Amino acid sequence: MEHLHAPWRMEYIGGEKETGCLFCRVLGEPGRDVENLVVWRPPGAVVLLNRYPYTSGHLLVAPRAHTGRLDELDDDAANLLMAALRRSVSVLEAVLAPNGFNVGANLGRAAGAGIPQHVHFHAVPRWDGDTSFMPVLGEVTVVNEHLLRTAGKVRQGFVAAGLTDS
Repeated sequence: MEHLHAPWRMEYIGGEKETGCLFCRVLGEPGRDVENLVVWRPPGAVVLLNRYPYTSGHLLVAPRAHTGRLDELDDDAANLLMAALRRSVSVLEAVLAPNGFNVGANLGRAAGAGIPQHVHFHAVPRWDGDTSFMPVLGEVTVVNEHLLRTAGKVRQGFVAAGLTDS
C-alpha cells in the first residue's frame, strides 16, 4: 500500500474555521499577505494562491468589490479584474513555464463556486502529462511543491515583471 503524506492538512482539519468572505478578509489584512498566500495586490483586485490547488501555481484573482455577480461589476472594475488576470497568467508563464492554462470562473454554487458571494477567476497552470491516475482513480490531487515556496516564486515573478502592489 502506498502512503500519501500531507501533514499541512492537519491545520485545516483541526484548526479554527474562517467565517465570512475569504476575499474581503484577505483584502482587509495586508499585513498578513504571506500567510494568506497573497502574491499581488493590483489596482482593483487581489491575487492569491488557492490553498487547495488543482496544480502548483493555481491562482485566484478577485475584484475588490464584494459581489457574486460578474454583471454587477462596473466597467472600470471589470477591466481592472481582467487586467489582473491577464498579468497573472503572464507571470505564471514566466515563473513556472507551464504548457497551458485553465482559466475561468464558477458563477454561483450550482456552477461549482466555492465562494459564490464574491466573483473570482481561477488561473490554473497545466503541464503535459500532469493528469495521472491519482485524480481519476484515487480522487487525490498531487501538488508537487509546498504552497509557501510556490507563493514566494510567484510573488518574485510579479516583482521581476515590474508589477507592484497599490
